[in-house]
Amino acid sequence: MTILSLAYLASCHSNLNIETAQYAVNGQKLYMTHCQNCHGAKGEGLGKLYPPLTDAKFFEENRTQLSCIVRNGMQGEITVNGQTFNEKMPANPQLSELDIAYILTYITTNFAKSDSIYSHEEVQKALKDCK
Repeated sequence: MTILSLAYLASCHSNLNIETAQYAVNGQKLYMTHCQNCHGAKGEGLGKLYPPLTDAKFFEENRTQLSCIVRNGMQGEITVNGQTFNEKMPANPQLSELDIAYILTYITTNFAKSDSIYSHEEVQKALKDCK
């Protein structure tokens, strides 16, 4: 299954390298367990409750904060795709830095149409700098 998933991801993203594809495949499993119930199978969100994960501009502009949001949760207003959301996102303290890198790589390569990886080192640094 993993080899097929890697082949599928690589075929859908011509610029996706093997490491990024591996991160995305691992992230898919974690996303299904920890994120899909609220954000949907395709990152479409849930009405006015939970934001979609398809806004590439949001991900680009908030890249350094995303690791903190996944680990520590979030409360307060957030605007995604021009729509405001104000539902609390729960913290995920059980996720390792590498798990967060996998999830963010999966989200951005599949829903936000990016070809970039969130490295373990990038997530580690971002978590140290959380506000």
